[in-house]
Amino acid sequence: MRSALEALVAALLVVAVVTPVVRVMALRLGAVAHPGGRHVHQTSMPRLGGVAICLGFFLPLAGLYLVSPEVAVMFRAIPQRMIGLLVGGVAMCVVGVVDDTRGIRAVYKLLFQIAIAVFAFMCGFRIMAVHLPLIGDVNMWALALPLTVFWIVGVINAVNLIDGLDGLAAGVVFFAATTNFVVAWLSGAPLVALLSGAIAGSVLGFLIYNFNPARIFMGDSGSYFLGYVLAVSALIGTSQKASTAVSLLVPVMALGVPIFDTLFAMVRRMVERRPIFSPDRGHIHHRLLDMGLTHRRAVMIIYAVCGVFTIAAIGVSLERTWQVGAALLGASTALVGLVRFVGYFEYLHLRVRQKARIRSRDVEVLRFALPRVAMRFGDTRDEDELFEALWAFAGDADLGYVELYDTRHAGERLVQRWATTATATGDLVHASFPVGRDGSAQATIRFGWQSDFGDVSPQSEILLQIAADVLAESLTRLRSELAPTVPADEVTDPVGALAVPFTARHSRS
Repeated sequence: MRSALEALVAALLVVAVVTPVVRVMALRLGAVAHPGGRHVHQTSMPRLGGVAICLGFFLPLAGLYLVSPEVAVMFRAIPQRMIGLLVGGVAMCVVGVVDDTRGIRAVYKLLFQIAIAVFAFMCGFRIMAVHLPLIGDVNMWALALPLTVFWIVGVINAVNLIDGLDGLAAGVVFFAATTNFVVAWLSGAPLVALLSGAIAGSVLGFLIYNFNPARIFMGDSGSYFLGYVLAVSALIGTSQKASTAVSLLVPVMALGVPIFDTLFAMVRRMVERRPIFSPDRGHIHHRLLDMGLTHRRAVMIIYAVCGVFTIAAIGVSLERTWQVGAALLGASTALVGLVRFVGYFEYLHLRVRQKARIRSRDVEVLRFALPRVAMRFGDTRDEDELFEALWAFAGDADLGYVELYDTRHAGERLVQRWATTATATGDLVHASFPVGRDGSAQATIRFGWQSDFGDVSPQSEILLQIAADVLAESLTRLRSELAPTVPADEVTDPVGALAVPFTARHSRS
């Protein structure tokens, strides 16, 4: 295991030294990720970090091969697989470099990945049997090739898809490599420990420059390379038996977060009838950012979940009944907690409703009540008439209640309230909007209503925001103390009135 620790330290140092050079090279080649779209970074960023990671992985291994007889014996014992690791890893890195610099169509990238996975199979990285805890070996027979290719390609794309925030993919890979290292140490597999140490050191060295705020991205060159090395390292097995069996749960659980995110992305895109490889902003890290979490906090939450999966994978590798059960329970709890926290299935349900144009009754009622608001509010001559018109709109829209708060001073003071006695407040969903632009609004309006789906749909939110904007325009026209403090020509303009930005707060009683 000393060689594994040496590989870790050497890989860390190599990547730390080489990465700044690669960064300059990426800028000169134009291998830059630009902000916008589904990207969350705000400035252009070089993205050939995978080259440094690849060098940081192989150079220490080559050095140890030359100076350590023990390492040389391990490599010479499986020459074909070492060729498969070297050639396949470099080939995946090259494919990623071309994609980072010039771009490759998704179908061609997939074909390259499959071809390299088949090459790895021919070099001896094969799933001939799957070892299930408490059950034993299950032979794959004719399924060995397709299962091996599926595993390698799946892990490559799982790492690629999770690479969406500064330091995220590198950190996830570090946890997976740590899992493999510990399992190899417990089971007496020095070669797996050596490769895992080199992977861990490479990503740690890269995190110096890639953790938020990042100065370079690993790009596809890095995610493809790391995914390939992780996949084939797992196929070396936890013994030196030429990969006759591989534990199914240990590598899957070690990469639990990216694998789950990939599977959910595939389901999401199939439900939305989009190509499986089409990009979107529905990944776990995007969901965390959309919840209002900072970049670093989102990454740290995913790190924490990966830590749970690491412990669970190590527990499964021990193959003792109570430890396997406890590990599976812990991993399942973490997964369910993550799903509920980011609202995966609620999000999917919402997307299905939007795709099918399924609207709840409250949206349809608001849709037909809203066109009369501008004319009704525009005919009012004072605040009392305006509030009467607001209550009339609430009745037409079948709202449970409407509350208007004065926010000019510390806290909120209730100014007006209209409510129906037909529905209890606890059965309603709620949404609040500033009456005017954020930062200049002097009042807040709060709506409560019954929703068929038990949530505030985007359609309802937009329609009620428009009603709040028209109210702001009318308050300004009437020179009310609750009018927003913005120039009159900006508020009374009909286009500007409907374009007032807003923030909304949702809750469910």
